[in-house]
Amino acid sequence: MSKAGLQTWVGIDQLSVRGYAEVLRELPRLLKLRRDIGRRILAWQPNLFIGVDAPDFNLGLARRLRRDGVRTMHFVGPSVWAWRAKRLERIRQSVDHMLLIFPFEKPLYDAAGIPATYVGHPLADAIDPDRLPCAQTRAALGLDPGAPTICLMPGSRGSEIRYMAALFADTVRWLMQMKADLRFVLPAANQALAVELRGSLGDLLEPAGGPVTLLEGRSHEAIAAADAVLVASGTATLEVALLRKPMVITYRMSPLSYRLMRRMALQPWVGLPNILCGESVVPELLQEQATPQSLGQALLGMLEPATRDRIASRLASLRDSMAIGCARRAALAIQAELSR
Repeated sequence: MSKAGLQTWVGIDQLSVRGYAEVLRELPRLLKLRRDIGRRILAWQPNLFIGVDAPDFNLGLARRLRRDGVRTMHFVGPSVWAWRAKRLERIRQSVDHMLLIFPFEKPLYDAAGIPATYVGHPLADAIDPDRLPCAQTRAALGLDPGAPTICLMPGSRGSEIRYMAALFADTVRWLMQMKADLRFVLPAANQALAVELRGSLGDLLEPAGGPVTLLEGRSHEAIAAADAVLVASGTATLEVALLRKPMVITYRMSPLSYRLMRRMALQPWVGLPNILCGESVVPELLQEQATPQSLGQALLGMLEPATRDRIASRLASLRDSMAIGCARRAALAIQAELSR
């Protein structure tokens, strides 16, 4: 958005807090930040406020702005289908129109009487697996063309890396004991995370003689070059699914945050590929189930050709239902709202 010419008031890193217990520690700062932004927006008096994701922050801000006469929209509906279904009433109070990225969300909003438009998923438009063939992508990244390769995706936030990096490193060590010819590629979301990951992985990195190639960015290429992916639960699981790669989904957080989330869960899965397919297509190993041995064994299973083909076939249909021109549809919906 900054590259597109938008003026940045506060960087997105200010909102990069995960879990429930962790948010409590940051709550005073986040509430002050939201108050300050609200005052600044009201002084500016825009024709329309569009919150992008971050619902716990943005919906409260939108509710205040709407109460003071600013029309509001929100892009990316909160996961009311996964947990916290009561959030629909809060959404009704906060937004004049919701832009949805999953096809099954529209009936929920229609039933609740909340104006909403399904616009498709931006990642589905951006990711085309046919443009990233495995062999050519490996060559472009300088990876061994013949070695079985696993992509590691421990998260895109510093707080996630602190929980997940050691687990991923221990899983690599376990796998190397079982299958010494394995190679790994790890795309860091930005330079700061690359520095943190270097500190966490140490001797496992390629320059030190280890099996892990660390990249800065280029996540889609890293996924496309891999035979299987170990991925932290989140949007990255959808990226892997759109590239039709077998994966093992994992996550760890503070025990308190995990207990709170499990109590509110409405779905038996946390990974978007399984939720979208409505079945356990790929393994999910969370909290105490997420051990180096269990993750390693699941990943070895993902390397079996028959398993890879079966999962790729099942994931192929997801992109078709979501690649419908998200940017154009969202822009048209925004334009219609501005004309009211």
